[in-house]
Amino acid sequence: MTQPAKPVRILVDLKPALDGFAGIPQETRFLFTHLLAGEQFAVDGLLQHGSGQLDSVEIRANPSGPSAEDIVAQARTVVSFFAGAGQGFKGVLGHIKRHYWWHSLLAWKALWGEPLVLGHLDGNLFPDFIWSRLFARSIAPRFKARLTAAAYRVLGPSRKAMQVAGLRPFSFFNKPHFARVDTRGYSAFVAQTPFPGRVSAGTRLIVRYHDAVPVLFPHTISEKGFHLASHFVALRQNVADGAWFACVSDATRQDLLKLFPQVRDRAVVIPNIVSEDYFQDDSTPALAHQIIRRRQSASGGAACDLSQCGYLLVVSTIEPRKNHLALLAAWEQLRQRGHSTVRLVVVGSAGWDSKAILEQFRYWMERGELLHLNNVPACELRVLYRHASVTVCPSIAEGFDYSGVEAMRCGCPVMASDIAVHREIFQDAAAYFDPYDLQSAAATLRGLLSEAGAESRSTLQRAGESVTKSYAAQAVLPLWHDLLNAPSS
Repeated sequence: MTQPAKPVRILVDLKPALDGFAGIPQETRFLFTHLLAGEQFAVDGLLQHGSGQLDSVEIRANPSGPSAEDIVAQARTVVSFFAGAGQGFKGVLGHIKRHYWWHSLLAWKALWGEPLVLGHLDGNLFPDFIWSRLFARSIAPRFKARLTAAAYRVLGPSRKAMQVAGLRPFSFFNKPHFARVDTRGYSAFVAQTPFPGRVSAGTRLIVRYHDAVPVLFPHTISEKGFHLASHFVALRQNVADGAWFACVSDATRQDLLKLFPQVRDRAVVIPNIVSEDYFQDDSTPALAHQIIRRRQSASGGAACDLSQCGYLLVVSTIEPRKNHLALLAAWEQLRQRGHSTVRLVVVGSAGWDSKAILEQFRYWMERGELLHLNNVPACELRVLYRHASVTVCPSIAEGFDYSGVEAMRCGCPVMASDIAVHREIFQDAAAYFDPYDLQSAAATLRGLLSEAGAESRSTLQRAGESVTKSYAAQAVLPLWHDLLNAPSS
């Protein structure tokens, strides 16, 4: 009798899942969850810290279950995610010493070709840690049992240590040199962002390429020199190693090809999966106002009665690339020309170079006209989208842009900066403006909010219902199946 074929084994990078509500962490969680939910692949998650070193342990096979020593060893892995936190000066000092020790060790391992061995973490032993630390911010609770029962591998050195080691090779190297990770047994490793390492022979490296912002917009990011170098050098190594690239949009793919045209046949477009938590619910405007008041109180702004006011909504990390100041200026002009009751609601955490932006917000926050919210869960953000007059996506550069698609799914009209990725992702379901032209942004807002703009808003809402179907899991997953099942050469 013919034996059933074994599922293809896939290792999926979960490092960004440790972060907040931003786009890359969300996509990381959605991709892993939906690949795991299928039967076609045997999917393991790779745990790695961005800057801290993890205790990585190999677990011995034991038919009667893990021993007490094995459980404690894995518990130390969990504790290492919080190394230095609450441990005083000695804990912090030890963390720093381990960090620099890893730089030297990684360089030597790269020199002699010794691979980094992956440890294990049993999710069944630590279900609350797996759920709360990695997935709860984006994933529906019904997936919890499957996620906590999944297999997790642990990569000890931090992502930053691997980047630094690759950028600072021994003096007799004439180019960066990256350590190899022992991925034997896996058909593919899906890395989120360029991966500062190499994989075993027989494992295909697939880089989830979100954007080329560190290279093409280096003035808009934090640690500009380091992020430019670490992104580009790792990307160049991935290209040289024959990696495939799953780009979140064709605009991102075209940026990748500007840098490395030789990967044309190894670069495909697979859009992000948008959460099913966003839909047109039956909530009331009063609930949206209640959510705003409750969440806004933590930001220190003045209280505001929204019962007679409409509001514009922008959802993104506060950083220069997101173009909040241009939107702020357009909103101020809007208020001066007949829309003085329209509030501006900004949902997002403070990112890099945000101090000047927040200072500009302060005047209006103190008057209760601009409301800054943070850590808003999907169930509440859905209500805010549902009752916003317009959701604005003002960025000067994006790889995909979740907020516009989420707003469309909730029935909210969308206004977006006229950049290539927005035209591609939003199609005819957004009103576009020049992100560098204040008059263009203000005029587009006035048109949408005027009485004559009601028909335009309705047209955008209808178009949005159609456009967003392309980003549902059932539409995106077949593209991943095609890529993961494709021949490696």
